[in-house]
Amino acid sequence: MANVEQPQPRKGPSLVVQGAALLVVTAAAIGMGWMSGGYLKGVGAPSSVPAAPENEGKVTEPAAAQQPGTGPTLVALAPITTNIASPADTWIRMEVSVVYDAPQPPAMTEDIHQDLLAFVRTLKMHQVEGASGYQHLKADLEERASIRSQGHAKQVLIRTLLLE
Repeated sequence: MANVEQPQPRKGPSLVVQGAALLVVTAAAIGMGWMSGGYLKGVGAPSSVPAAPENEGKVTEPAAAQQPGTGPTLVALAPITTNIASPADTWIRMEVSVVYDAPQPPAMTEDIHQDLLAFVRTLKMHQVEGASGYQHLKADLEERASIRSQGHAKQVLIRTLLLE
C-alpha cells in the first residue's frame, strides 16, 4: 500500500489578529462617524465671518430681528381623525403642521383644518399606498392649504399618518 498523505485543513488568522483587525475597523468607523456628524452639524465651520473693512464697527441685525413677529411661522393643526371613502371601514388619523410665511389669524388655520378634513374624507386606499401615494397626498394637502390661505401657507408637514 502506498503511503497517502491526508491534506491538512488550512488554518485562518489567529484570534489575536482577528481581534486587532476588528478594533482597527471599529475605530475607523467611529472616527468617520464623528467626522461626518461634525461636518453635517457645521462644527468645523468658522464661528464668525470677518467684516469687510468698510463695515467695521457697524452693528447689523438680521431682518427678522428688526421686525418682530415676521418670518416663517409653524402652526400645528388639531389631529384629523375620520374614515376614508373606500374602503369605508378604514380610518385615518393625521397630525399636520402648516408653515406660514408670516403669522396668520387662527381663523385661517381653522379653515385650512376643515378643508383638509373634507379632502381626507374623499381619499381611497389605493391613492395613499406606497411612497408615490404619500408624495401625491402631501402635494395635494399643500395645494389645498395654499389655495385656502391665498398663498400664505408655504408647506404642510405631515407629522403622523396612521391608517387602520
